[in-house]
Amino acid sequence: MATSSVRLHIEDTGGTGRPVILIHGWPLSAESWKAQVPLLRDAGYRVISYDRRGFGRSDKPADGYEYDTLAADLAGLIDERDLRDVTLVGFSMGGGEVARYIANHGEDRLHSVVLAAAVPPYLLKGADNPEGPLTQEKADEMRQGLEKDRESFFDGFTRDFFSADGKLMVTEDERQAAIALAHQSDQTAALGCMKAFATTDFRADLKKVTVPTLVLHGDSDATVPFEGSGKRTHAAITGSEVVVLKNAPHGCNTSHADDFNLALLEFLKK
Repeated sequence: MATSSVRLHIEDTGGTGRPVILIHGWPLSAESWKAQVPLLRDAGYRVISYDRRGFGRSDKPADGYEYDTLAADLAGLIDERDLRDVTLVGFSMGGGEVARYIANHGEDRLHSVVLAAAVPPYLLKGADNPEGPLTQEKADEMRQGLEKDRESFFDGFTRDFFSADGKLMVTEDERQAAIALAHQSDQTAALGCMKAFATTDFRADLKKVTVPTLVLHGDSDATVPFEGSGKRTHAAITGSEVVVLKNAPHGCNTSHADDFNLALLEFLKK
């Protein structure tokens, strides 16, 4: 579980404001938060974003791409900087780190959490998870697509990521920027994390969440559909708030940045 030997690329605006840690989605990096960081900083928060191990500018070790280790990486960051009263914002795959961090490391250092377009409670459809939005067939197809041809896989993936009802909701430049970030990922990391976000059951983790929680999701998310994820997470966490963004795809922090940021800032005031 030791993670100290893996160097993570961390960006920290500093200052005395309450810490907000942004945890990016797969297969991107902290760069995917650029529509949020300046706004949160200017609102007085200390904004910390980092590249997950194996992605962006962080070290790319051969292993550690399951949620216990990824949550330990997050815990290491929090402990090393002695952060307290923290809000964790987990986007997509990053929502899994939030849930597992609370399950494994507790809430002592937390103020609140945001699960944005996030993968909990459990993506993979099965006999004991009939509401899971991801079929085994689709999971296999994604894995095989990435193994066979990264270029065409990331092209197709980013189209789905940023599209609502088949319509691209970002500029082509924004989509190409996401593809470039995806190509910074290590292939072992990309495949390992794909398996992790598809097959990890967070239902027990969510039962341990007692801090104020915002579930923020697009109603047209084709990658992590609201009905099978955000809606169930909201139901699972007592007292959680939910904001559903209209006509918003999976990549709603980019496509619907104004609405996303407004919901985030309103929640952070609490």
